[in-house]
Amino acid sequence: MSKLSDDPSARYVFTVDLAHRDELEPYVTRDGSTIREWAGPGYTAAAVNQSLAEATVAPGASTIAHYHRRSEELYLVTSGSGRLRVGAEEREVRAGDCVVIPPGEPHQLHNNGDADLVVVCACSPAYSHEDTFLVEDRPSG
Repeated sequence: MSKLSDDPSARYVFTVDLAHRDELEPYVTRDGSTIREWAGPGYTAAAVNQSLAEATVAPGASTIAHYHRRSEELYLVTSGSGRLRVGAEEREVRAGDCVVIPPGEPHQLHNNGDADLVVVCACSPAYSHEDTFLVEDRPSG
């Protein structure tokens, strides 16, 4: 961020960080899903207090149940369908559904459909591998 002038009423100029999905390098995260990080500390769109990513779970696959001690997560299902377990509750999810996952609550996705289950994940504070704790050694479903 930089100022246009020393005048206290001057507006700030912000650099716009833009991340395009096709330019994001996918990787497999600790829970077993394939992730593309759009925004967060150290990423193309360098958000400081939050992160935004796209998670993909292949047909028949599950993530490893996990939780985050600090981060609250929002899951927005953008395509596909499956089951989401949060704590002791399990629900069917499909494109258009949004779920809030509180900090410390174990959660797991299972894709029981024929197409990829794609979820946009927003975390605040920003996602970090150090704040991801696996509940089990391998996926169940």
